[in-house]
Amino acid sequence: MPHQQPQPWWQRGVVYQVYPRSFQDSDGDGVGDLRGLIQRLDHLAGSPHSLGVDALWLSPIQPSPDRDFGYDIADYCDVDPRYGTLEHFDELVAACRERGLRLILDGVFNHSSDQHPWFQASRASRSGPYADFYLWRHGKKGPGSGASGAPNNWASTFGGPGWRHVAERDQYYLHSFLAQQPDLNWREPAVVQAVEAALRFWLERGVDGFRLDVFNCYLKDAGFRSNPRSWHPAGLLYAYIGQRHERDRDQPELREALAMMRRVMDEQPDRMLVGETLDEDPEYRRAASYVGPDRLHLAFNFQLLRSRWSAPAFHRAITAWTLALGSGGWPTWVLSNHDFPRHASRWGGRHADDRCKLAAMVAICLRGTPFLYYGEEIGMREARLPFRRLRDPVGRRFYPFHRGRDGCRTPMQWDGGPGAGFTRGTPWLPVQAEAATRNLAVQRGDPSSIFRVYRCLIALRKRLCVLQGGAMELPEQAHFQVLSWRRSLGGDSLLAVLNMSDRALAWPLPEGDERRLIFGTLLDRRGALPSVSGRLHLRPREGLLLGNEAVMAQVEG
Repeated sequence: MPHQQPQPWWQRGVVYQVYPRSFQDSDGDGVGDLRGLIQRLDHLAGSPHSLGVDALWLSPIQPSPDRDFGYDIADYCDVDPRYGTLEHFDELVAACRERGLRLILDGVFNHSSDQHPWFQASRASRSGPYADFYLWRHGKKGPGSGASGAPNNWASTFGGPGWRHVAERDQYYLHSFLAQQPDLNWREPAVVQAVEAALRFWLERGVDGFRLDVFNCYLKDAGFRSNPRSWHPAGLLYAYIGQRHERDRDQPELREALAMMRRVMDEQPDRMLVGETLDEDPEYRRAASYVGPDRLHLAFNFQLLRSRWSAPAFHRAITAWTLALGSGGWPTWVLSNHDFPRHASRWGGRHADDRCKLAAMVAICLRGTPFLYYGEEIGMREARLPFRRLRDPVGRRFYPFHRGRDGCRTPMQWDGGPGAGFTRGTPWLPVQAEAATRNLAVQRGDPSSIFRVYRCLIALRKRLCVLQGGAMELPEQAHFQVLSWRRSLGGDSLLAVLNMSDRALAWPLPEGDERRLIFGTLLDRRGALPSVSGRLHLRPREGLLLGNEAVMAQVEG
């Protein structure tokens, strides 16, 4: 095995995101909870039949009125009673440790719930310890002008102006999202101290890292100047799409906030921060700039997720992100999450299962850290719910033009029984009809299933150092039908070749390049390498991993 510097777990491993409400209900109330999650941990790790992931990321579990389903937190240092108690959380930490799983929590620190005691005190008075915890401004005509108009043109991501007037203070407060999600004032030292205390609270309970929700929104322009106008849309749901969001995010002082958070994390070994930016720039240089020794360990990039299904589109997305990060940066790869339609539906069509297998190969075998979303390992589809079943405020406001995010948050499909094995009660969102045939129990027993592909690829990643930390090289020019890349580490060499088209084709192999088949997404290749006269024969929608003798020795060893 080649010599290499030890890698941190967040580079070697695979992260699995759980939306807690939808993973497993233990008490029959139709809402997933921590006890249910503990019951299902063997699906993730610690069992011969596990998926084999290395870390578990939970969407918010703190108390919340659920106006944005957990992303409006009313207490940063407790567990919502619907999910359990702090004691249940401690049980979860212990159960994860037994299985070698790291645990990551969502850090929602751009805004709180309007039901948080901080905001309740802040809206009541312009004086007192919480008066400046949020971003308050007079109306456009100045002090005493009442509800005379928003202080500037900053907009809410969920539609409409980003300001709401409060009579008690005779001022407006900023909400970059729902009006029930007031933005915290990161220029107030007491807010910074409160966030630091919340980080320490969970770290002391055994948390290994945080995913920072829309972290680039923390700091706003100190002078509250309006955003400049632009004819380029800034986002689908913005009321004022004709503006560049230069002054309500990505302020220079953000680096100080990230440095504070990084210092807290570095006080203990092996802790990690991964950040989600809002409104990514096309070249992704901004997200990449937030990764570094005194900043984030990782940042998300959703260009791959947003790409259309084609080899050139994937090639562009992968190349852009790796170039933005540079040789010292470490990429993340995301196919689906709680905010986007599931990729089995986005990219699917008649051949959705084959495409899901190829997508898994992309996420797990590129250089970087894969973040998987619950249910993608069985190819769960996006649900199309009628208006009366929608819970997401985005869907309820913009239906039918935008159905919101409920479709990617339906309960995990464990088996074909009542409630899909998720609950014995009435689920908070309906279980999909497809659960009768598309579920984990069925796919465990199917040697050609999507689940088997995920499990095989994750096992290969654990076994092969070249997949964990090897260098990556993509062809300079994209191919119209084939996506390919090489991984190398010392004497280990690996070639990935993915036929993303719906027709068979032959792919030229370099002369004298001796390789053997390690893995194929269609899972029925047997024997010798499927090549003739130096040409690799690929079936429609087939991906292959080819290794040299050094890699084969590790696979067979």
